Amino acid sequence: MTLKEKTEDIYNQIGQGKLLDAFDQYYADDVVITEPRGTWEGKTACRAHEEEFLGMVKEFHGMEVKVITSDEDAGVVMHETSMDVTFQDGNRVNMEQVGVQKWRDGKIVHERFYYQG
Repeated sequence: MTLKEKTEDIYNQIGQGKLLDAFDQYYADDVVITEPRGTWEGKTACRAHEEEFLGMVKEFHGMEVKVITSDEDAGVVMHETSMDVTFQDGNRVNMEQVGVQKWRDGKIVHERFYYQG
């Protein structure tokens, strides 16, 4: 599979409610995830962050993958997505974000998310 196809598979799994399965499959042990709210280092810390996010979600209404593009030679994938979720507090939000992934040996070693909020 190309890196682009792997990222497509990640989002297919997320759409099926399998975010943590995709995370376990495609993220390296030394992964670093950065977003406006902070940076998490290592697979255990990053997975805990994903679990925390899932714990805040009351209902998942849908997701749209707007674009995925890649530079396979450089090991970089970029994606633009939106997720429609209702949080535990009842607030419904359409979360739009852009992500840049850096891959090594078939695993994501760095992912940075850009979004407002």
